[in-house]
Amino acid sequence: MFKVNEYFGGGIKSIAFQTADGPATIGVMARGEYDFKTSTMEIMKVITGKMNVNLPDSLDWKVYHPGDVFTVAAGKTFHLKVGADSSYLCLYK
Repeated sequence: MFKVNEYFGGGIKSIAFQTADGPATIGVMARGEYDFKTSTMEIMKVITGKMNVNLPDSLDWKVYHPGDVFTVAAGKTFHLKVGADSSYLCLYK
């Protein structure tokens, strides 16, 4: 069954579900800045909007557009700056 999640006072909402390849979430992010700590490896795909991402162990920020994918290892923290409402698909490994 689906599980609805809400983070950062409603700034991020997602629906968790199971795929043939494992657990996933699809969600939306409102404009804002967010820090996430991973518990498993996460493969994030931008669906709409754009996200400025600072990946672990990097000093540089990179902009990800629709169709772009980035991966974050388990046990790491990454930072997001979202300039306008955006959507994503995240796969957990």
